[in-house]
Amino acid sequence: MEKIQHSFVEACIFNEAKKGNYESGDSYHTVLTDDYFICSIADGLGNGPVARESSQVIPQILKEYHHETIDELMQRFNKLMVQKRGAAVAIFKVDFKKKTLEYSCVGNIRFYLYRKGTNEMIYPLPVMGYLSGRPQKLRTQLYTYVEDDLFLIHSDGVELRNPKAMMRQAGIPERLYYDILRSIETGDDATFIAGSLLK
Repeated sequence: MEKIQHSFVEACIFNEAKKGNYESGDSYHTVLTDDYFICSIADGLGNGPVARESSQVIPQILKEYHHETIDELMQRFNKLMVQKRGAAVAIFKVDFKKKTLEYSCVGNIRFYLYRKGTNEMIYPLPVMGYLSGRPQKLRTQLYTYVEDDLFLIHSDGVELRNPKAMMRQAGIPERLYYDILRSIETGDDATFIAGSLLK
């Protein structure tokens, strides 16, 4: 488990390659500053090195351009997918001062934001398809968050029957991490990030 601990956000990260592969076709990257937290998962099409080549576009771009908007980052990801296999990509940015969470996704990566106070679940619908270098429509969505909201983002190697019930029962990221770990069978590349927005 990789852990992120900060006064505004904490998270637990799981990333594992498909059985028999040395490399996961999933990549993830997080950026944490005093003002914001960015988190992205990319699931390269297929598995192994070819899939990883596509998904590794994400850390490459975020290390250099994380100050840009979500839409600008998604366009950069897309441009670098030319002549690669392509990838499903999701990204979100938490602005600590504005108390907002901005989210964009193309492909089959799932994201949930669970409000403990109201038992409400936010589940933005992704744009179907994947980033391949071709012109891509984006649907970036903006939400506000409150203290102790839980979030979960995962690739399609993680199948969950009832994410809302799991998030409600867990309450904190570390327990959610271990609950998911016990429930999944990872026959495929699998990545998930369970986190909490603290204040």
